[in-house]
Amino acid sequence: MRIVCFIMLLIAQATSLFAYQDTSLNKFISERNISFIDYPDFPEAHSTWGSIGYNPANNNVYIGVTNHADKVGFYEYDPTRNQIQLNGFLKDLGHLRPFQWQGKMHSKIVAGPKGEIYFSTDGGESRQEYLMNHPHGYAGGFFMRWNPATKQLTNLGMGMQYESIKDVEVDLQSGLVYGISYPQAHFLVYDPQKNLLHDAGRLGSAHVPRVLFTDWWGNCYYVDWRQRLVKYEKSTGKLVFAKQSLPAFPGTPGGKIVTGITAYAKSPDKKAIYLVTYGAKLVAFYPQETGIGKWEDLGGVFETAKGEEWKPYVPNLNVGLNGKLYYVIGGHGNYVRKDKTVLIEFDPEQRKANILLEFPIGRLTEVTGSDIRDRDGNLYFAGRKRPDRTENGSVPFLIKFNPEKEVK
Repeated sequence: MRIVCFIMLLIAQATSLFAYQDTSLNKFISERNISFIDYPDFPEAHSTWGSIGYNPANNNVYIGVTNHADKVGFYEYDPTRNQIQLNGFLKDLGHLRPFQWQGKMHSKIVAGPKGEIYFSTDGGESRQEYLMNHPHGYAGGFFMRWNPATKQLTNLGMGMQYESIKDVEVDLQSGLVYGISYPQAHFLVYDPQKNLLHDAGRLGSAHVPRVLFTDWWGNCYYVDWRQRLVKYEKSTGKLVFAKQSLPAFPGTPGGKIVTGITAYAKSPDKKAIYLVTYGAKLVAFYPQETGIGKWEDLGGVFETAKGEEWKPYVPNLNVGLNGKLYYVIGGHGNYVRKDKTVLIEFDPEQRKANILLEFPIGRLTEVTGSDIRDRDGNLYFAGRKRPDRTENGSVPFLIKFNPEKEVK
C-alpha cells in the first residue's frame, strides 16, 4: 500500500511540472494542448518575427520565415490536413532583382476582401538604416499580395524609397491597405484597385512601434510618440488623435509611457479589441465608427515586483472561443520566471492572469503573432528557440494551441 501511494505521489509531482489545472474549465491544460510544428526545406531559417496571419477564406495559416539576412520563405499551414508546406521564397515568388533584396517580413499577414492575403517586406539588417550606403544598401520595402487559388505572388510596389514597411492592415470593405514605414514612421494608405499611394506623414521619431490594427468599420489605428492612439478615419480620410495617452505604469522609461502596441486580438462578441502595450499593460479598447472610442485599463500582463510591472515583453495575443486571452511572456531578455517563457491565460472579466505552461528558454525563447484563430478554435503563434542560447542558434517553428482540447 505504501509503495502504491508513493508511486501515485511521484506521478502527481511529475504532472505538476508541465500542467496547471484550469479550474474554470475543470480540466488540465498540458502539453497535449499545444504543438510545435517545424518548417520544412529551410535548414538555415532563423526567425519569424510578426509575420504570421490567418485567412478565413480557406482556413489556412500563413507564415513568413527568414534567415535574417536575404532569404524569406513563405509557408502555409492547412489545419484540416495538418500539413505545412513551403510555397517558395520571396525573391523568386516576387521576381526581385539583386538590388531589391529583402532581409525579412516583419508585418503580420492579413486577409483581403476577396480571399487574397497581404503582407510587406523589411530590410531586416543594418544595411537598411544608413542612407549613405546606397545604392548598395536597402532599396525599400514592398507591399505584396498572395492569391491562394493561383498560388501567385504579386509585387504591388514600394512604399517609400529606402524605408521598410514594418506592418500592414487591410480594410475588408474598401480593400485599402495600410502600412507603417521604418525608420521614419510614415503612415501609408495604398489603394490596390487604383494603384494610388498616399503618405499621411510621420507619426513618430526615434522609436517606431511595430503594430497596426483595424476596427469593425475598416478604420486603422497606430500609436504616436506620446502613446496616443491615432486613427485613420476612412470616411473622412483624416487622422484623428486621442486626447489622452494609453494607460501606463508609473516609472516606466521615458517618464510615464513606453510607446506602441506589441499585440492585439479582437472579440466581436464583446465589441472589444484587446491591446498589449510596450509597457506591459492590457487594454480593452471599444472603438466607434467616428471618433476614437473608449478604453478600459485591465492591468498588467502579469503580477511582478513593484517598480518592474512594465518589464514583461508580450509581442503576441489571441482570444479563445471561451473569451479568454492567451499570450506568452518572454523574449528580449524579459521574463517573469527565471530562464523560462510562460503561457498565460487571462480572464478579462476577473482581470486575473494564470500560468498554464512553462518552457525553458532553450526550448521556447520568444513568441509573436496577433489574433490568429481557425474555425475549430485553435490558436496560432510564431515561436523560436535558441538551444545554445545564442542568436546564431535560433530555430523558428509554428505553435498551435487549443485551451479546450488536445491538438494533433
